[in-house]
Amino acid sequence: MVLTAESMLEATELACMRGDRILFTDVGFRLAPGEFLHVRGPNGSGKSSLLRMLSGLLLPEAGTVTWQGRNIKNNEEYHRALIYLGHLNGIKEELSAMENLKITCGLAGFDVEEKDALDAFERIGLFGREHLPTKVLSQGQRRRVMLSRLLVAQTPLWILDEPIVALDTDAIGLMRSLFELHLENGGMLIMTTHQELELSAGIYKEIRLTS
Repeated sequence: MVLTAESMLEATELACMRGDRILFTDVGFRLAPGEFLHVRGPNGSGKSSLLRMLSGLLLPEAGTVTWQGRNIKNNEEYHRALIYLGHLNGIKEELSAMENLKITCGLAGFDVEEKDALDAFERIGLFGREHLPTKVLSQGQRRRVMLSRLLVAQTPLWILDEPIVALDTDAIGLMRSLFELHLENGGMLIMTTHQELELSAGIYKEIRLTS
């Protein structure tokens, strides 16, 4: 997908409730190509809920989310433009890393060639394990299976919930380089992380939620 200056994500006066408790209100921002939005806040402040709203998986109690001026609800163009990775691995443990990658990419609307998948697994440190059932992999390796989608993605907007948790130093370095390259190419990144991750590319923005 080709990004233009009009490729803009905008949230306006978002509110979220969990049961009878208000997690946040009046949250808003605008995100353009080459910009990184860091969502911060303590546990329970609604960070994951906000990311799910921005991905169209959770309806806000109030407010709107638009992509290029159109509401993201039932907006197929928007859903083709994003990758959302939650804080859970979201993989099927009985399937191999290769099968998980091909299925998740297919559900996102694009196919991945086996050569590209193998290249991605080699880069992310899973080479030789791509055909093992993911249930025999370590927690960090399962996380890498999920993150391998980013190595073959062709989507401009990445929404990532704690993407570098359970990764070792080398894998974190790889993901940092990948995030920077995505931003340099005009991609957009929204992320939560409890770990410090300074990026040398893109325009940094921040939202801080309170409990």
